[in-house]
Amino acid sequence: MINGFIIIDKPAGITSHDVVSRVRRILGTKKVGHTGTLDPFATGVLPVAVNDGTKVIPFLDEGTKVYEAEMRLGVTTDTLDMTGTVLSESDPSLLTRDQLNAVLAGFTGTIQQTPPMYSAIKQDGQPLYKLARQGVEVERKAREVTIHSLELLSFNLPYASIRVHCSRGTYIRSLADDIGRTCGLGAALRNLRRTASGPFHIEQAITLDELATAAGEECVASLCLSPLSALDHLSEIELTAEGMAGLAFGKPPSWQATVKKIPLNVPMGTVVRLTYGGTLTAVATLVASSGGDSAIALKRVFVK
Repeated sequence: MINGFIIIDKPAGITSHDVVSRVRRILGTKKVGHTGTLDPFATGVLPVAVNDGTKVIPFLDEGTKVYEAEMRLGVTTDTLDMTGTVLSESDPSLLTRDQLNAVLAGFTGTIQQTPPMYSAIKQDGQPLYKLARQGVEVERKAREVTIHSLELLSFNLPYASIRVHCSRGTYIRSLADDIGRTCGLGAALRNLRRTASGPFHIEQAITLDELATAAGEECVASLCLSPLSALDHLSEIELTAEGMAGLAFGKPPSWQATVKKIPLNVPMGTVVRLTYGGTLTAVATLVASSGGDSAIALKRVFVK
């Protein structure tokens, strides 16, 4: 059975949920989920968890994302991208590369960002995009996001392409709209491609057709990132046979039941991965013990 993550290069024109449905059919398994929803018009990295991979999702480090986005300068739309209704147009021909670079510099670092109406954020239990489709606009609270870097990739008016390295929860459509307004022109996204989401990168991604071909040739396992690798950001504690035997009954291992034998020198509350024979067996937290050293408290066990 395949367990882990398959990184799909999502095509434009379908939802992230559509991708999950396709993967279910291709692999013939129901236990499939995804992280980091992409808009239907967006493409790129969509991590899809299969079987035991779904149990690992809460422990992933997807705190940063990388996008490549093409903006249409001199236009605003209701959706903040070119799939929406045009609200205003202006002539961007006087904007220079240097002026745009100066504006981009002002958006790096920690900024306040208002989520777009066309988003899945809920207000009073109702997704904003459903309200937007009814022509209803509600006040949204600005949120703090971090733009680690913002690079101008191309400048060919009325289009400009940027690469954005940002924190989780950043809306690139809102960023483009804000950039356009700061330029005094307006801007809307024409294309959006995610090239990285935490530990998942576009170089690892495959298309749905490539996945179908691999399934037909029974070689999907070679394309799957293991749950252990997906949690590579966590410190690893290898269990002994004794520790593994106890884990099967839900018993937290003592340090003597680990290959290390002594407490790990990290802060209390640190989340770690427990392994045996090169396989992820559990995720745990280090907590204070009565003796003053840390003890291993289980959070999620992956063995039966």
